[in-house]
Amino acid sequence: MKFTLQHTDPKSKARAAELITDHGKIETPIFMPVGTVASVKGVHQRELKEEINPDIILGNTYHLYLRPKIEILKQAGGLHKFMGWDRNILTDSGGYQVYSLSGNRKIKEEGVKFKSHIDGSYHFFSPESVMEIQRDIGADIIMAFDECTPYPCDYNYAKRSMHMTHRWLDRCIRHLDKTPFTYGYEQTFFPIVQGSTYKDLRRQSAEYIASVGAEGNAIGGLSVGEPAEEMYAMTEVVCEVLPEDKPRYLMGVGTPINILENIALGIDMFDCVMPTRNARNGMLFTAHGTINIKNKKWENDFSPIDEMGTTFVDLEYSKAYLRHLFAANEYLGKQIATIHNLGFYLWLVREARKHILAGDFSEWKSIMVKQMDKRL
Repeated sequence: MKFTLQHTDPKSKARAAELITDHGKIETPIFMPVGTVASVKGVHQRELKEEINPDIILGNTYHLYLRPKIEILKQAGGLHKFMGWDRNILTDSGGYQVYSLSGNRKIKEEGVKFKSHIDGSYHFFSPESVMEIQRDIGADIIMAFDECTPYPCDYNYAKRSMHMTHRWLDRCIRHLDKTPFTYGYEQTFFPIVQGSTYKDLRRQSAEYIASVGAEGNAIGGLSVGEPAEEMYAMTEVVCEVLPEDKPRYLMGVGTPINILENIALGIDMFDCVMPTRNARNGMLFTAHGTINIKNKKWENDFSPIDEMGTTFVDLEYSKAYLRHLFAANEYLGKQIATIHNLGFYLWLVREARKHILAGDFSEWKSIMVKQMDKRL
């Protein structure tokens, strides 16, 4: 992977950069739509490519391992071919999913024993097995196997967990070194900073992760219920330590405002289920605030969903029609809302990039944060 830092905002730590992998170019800051089970929920790959147009999407190791299973992905020639997506893919390591199964998993030094949410069968993930699984899924960027701590989290637990994440990282790297690429292209490995909401632990973890010298670095264990101010404080501490000449990925974040604030702190890459999940519940994000399309006030509003017209759905359908689809529980409503929200998220990070390159990101961000913090 080749990473080129192109411009830094004079009044913040915001950066515009470019990553190049064997599946093409990624311009940052970037938002990565989440395609958990080899599908961005409710969106055709054609719409994803032509309307939403992300340079990279996410797949989930835990879910893909359970279904369709790794053997099927190998027979297909990897995840790209299986799902008909020829751009970049990043897979997370399954650490977060296993964390969210809290009642159905047991964490030990060797790894994690967990119970499938599909059929209750037992499985075991170790740093080594997860590296092999990610080789066979074949994403362009693959993540270290880590333990994600809950919020709130006791200091001593967070400290023990962080050290175990570091030991697991060493095992990931040792195993990757002797595990060849499954397909005819390279994969880039990102380790993950942990440490809950404790500045000293975050700093320590960031130093350890930076010392590994990987091609990119990630920050995990945030956006798990902590207040936004704590998230920003942790991001700031970590970005001070992580090298400037490597991409920085903040996992699982966030609202449009969270994204802009974290870009200002030096983050390059984001992913989150919020635009898709909230869309399916009738919540639309726009440059002027959020809309709950289920509210009665939209019943006879025949104006377009979003005058900005980022994707085709924004101008082709009215708010009244979209509200009707939700009231009638029609699948199409969820699809329209999902395309709109993802289109908006990609517009937002690309607009941020334009303003970073133009040198006026900080001024633009202040205006946008105020605008987006409204309920319409």
